[in-house]
Amino acid sequence: MKQPEEKYLQRCLDLAKNGKGRVAPNPMVGCVIVHNGKIIGEGYHREYGKAHAEVNAINSVKNKELLRESTLYVNLEPCAHYGKTPPCSNLIIENNIPKVVVGCIDSFSAVAGKGIEKMQKAGIDVTVGVLEKESLALNRAFFTFHNKKRPYILLKWAQTLDGFIDIDRTSQKTTSDNWISNKFSKQLVHLYRSEIAGILVGKNTVMNDNPALTTRLIYGKSPIRLIIDFEQSIQESATVFNGEVPTVIFTSNPKENSGNITYIKVENKNDTIETVLNYCYQNDIQSLMVEGGFQTLSLFIENNLWDEALVFVGEKTFGKGLKAPEINNRQPKIHSFFNDKLIHYINE
Repeated sequence: MKQPEEKYLQRCLDLAKNGKGRVAPNPMVGCVIVHNGKIIGEGYHREYGKAHAEVNAINSVKNKELLRESTLYVNLEPCAHYGKTPPCSNLIIENNIPKVVVGCIDSFSAVAGKGIEKMQKAGIDVTVGVLEKESLALNRAFFTFHNKKRPYILLKWAQTLDGFIDIDRTSQKTTSDNWISNKFSKQLVHLYRSEIAGILVGKNTVMNDNPALTTRLIYGKSPIRLIIDFEQSIQESATVFNGEVPTVIFTSNPKENSGNITYIKVENKNDTIETVLNYCYQNDIQSLMVEGGFQTLSLFIENNLWDEALVFVGEKTFGKGLKAPEINNRQPKIHSFFNDKLIHYINE
């Protein structure tokens, strides 16, 4: 049975998840205010650039006099700097809240313990580390981005029962149906897309499948499209050039930027992945889904540049074709998803 502090911190985590897909590049944060064992206020960060969780929680308290006798719970250290909003640590101090319980420290350099230090200097009793593991896991993309200076990387592909990622394309004309997973898996993928900042594919995926790489099957923001096309082989009629979503092309000979299409020069083909990840870091793209193809996925796997992998296994068999990438020596979680199987790897 959870202790009271863990119970209230869990409520913070549950509230924070409501901001998924809407607050990035900020972290997901929930806040609960408790007076004499009763929740009198709560809130979460709803949208990037808008009020933080602590502000919403404090504003929700009807009798502000009770704040002087209350405990504030929050899954992430309150900020101490001026960004798009004033520091939350200042607001806590101004409202004379005597005790604060924090899930984990914010490793972002502008915060990194400063919020806790400021509150402690003001005489507030601050406890840190309640449900710390869960708090860190919730914002793993945010922490990976700031600690490793690269986006959180999610690999995704679909493969057949006999281990193929694509049909045999050795002949010039291919009429076979190459769709592997079911429509429910496809909707789930679009949900994942709505929760990440960027989506990456190589030129072969675009040329073979002409994907849109959007979240058209669910309600949610589409990620920025990142395309590796070193030799500029993709025709301008491809769907990725429709301007619907910001699209970045990594190439050896960039064209002039036009509308929603940006070209980034890659000096050396061997430096392509490094160029992509540097671009993501410089442009606050904190999470990246790599959807293919085989060569692109294999580069990330071989260089151990990934955090999670989602492998959908459909009921089809191809007999021959392009073999799927392999992740070895891992203990994945396996889920049944209607007739499909979803294998979920975590790179510890």
